[in-house]
Amino acid sequence: MAYLNQPLENSPLNLKNRLVMPPMATAKSEADGSITQDVLNYYDEKTKGGYLSLVIIEHSYVSLAGKASNRQLSVAEDYLVDSLKKLSEIIHKNGSKTVMQINHAGSAASKEVTGIDPLGPSAISNPSKENAEIPKSLDQHEIMSIVNSFQAAAVRVKKAGFDGVEIHSAHGYLLNQFLSPLTNKRTDEYGGDINGRIKIKVEIIRAIRDAVGDFSILLRMGATDYLEGGLTIEDSKKAAFAFEQAGVDILDISGGMCRYTIPGANEPGYFSPFSMAIKEVVSIPVILTGGITKADEAEAILRDKKADLVGVGRAIYKDSDWAKNAMQSLTD
Repeated sequence: MAYLNQPLENSPLNLKNRLVMPPMATAKSEADGSITQDVLNYYDEKTKGGYLSLVIIEHSYVSLAGKASNRQLSVAEDYLVDSLKKLSEIIHKNGSKTVMQINHAGSAASKEVTGIDPLGPSAISNPSKENAEIPKSLDQHEIMSIVNSFQAAAVRVKKAGFDGVEIHSAHGYLLNQFLSPLTNKRTDEYGGDINGRIKIKVEIIRAIRDAVGDFSILLRMGATDYLEGGLTIEDSKKAAFAFEQAGVDILDISGGMCRYTIPGANEPGYFSPFSMAIKEVVSIPVILTGGITKADEAEAILRDKKADLVGVGRAIYKDSDWAKNAMQSLTD
């Protein structure tokens, strides 16, 4: 029995198979973050044939202060919706479903890129970024403004014809900074124990759900910092359960301050101890990405119930026929 080509039916997305293309930054947008022909051509090439069940579009900033890098995609303005529609239409035409990942870089941003002093939960330099600037600690009014920015971005994603939205809370960006005890030293309701450190994310999830209704919400979760004093698996499990209760439909498990790799780990699906632990406490599907380069590796992850969906990133980035060859190998 092949697992990779089995449909996923216990989800609002009703995916036709278990293969996901995870978000990978292309730096192909215009200076204002709008869609270019290069962006359209890239996703057209990657999705031809419809072998991918789901394509998660690269992280896109919800406000200028949250812009991580030059030529990053934007969902920060209403005028961008029309060009974003072209992207969702190309992917749908090719036979895949697609969601957009929305993000605020927080202390991973730089004034050189944004023109704005970087922001964070606490005035602590970002351990995931070399030579990071010390951010300004957000006040509660600014936190509410960020919640509203995520909500407005999700509404734009829905208007642009996507099948869902993914909230980015991994890889050392703002929501991950709130989650991690390494970067969140707040003493108010948005800090302290895990319930305080996830408060902004729960508020964002609920705000998005209120605004978009019956629309799929995913959350990419940095489940481990892999650094001393960082996020524990016990706290990650509590956070995952709370995210499901708040309205998340699918959890996408990755790294936190260690970004998307674990130092010295070479085995496929190296975040699997965390995806398996989280699967114990949630009933929603879980995506696992990281180091998966062969179809049989994806099969083994699904067979061993380490995840419900498998994300294959760099292999697909290098070879646009990877998904086609993987799916055909299952039937040969």
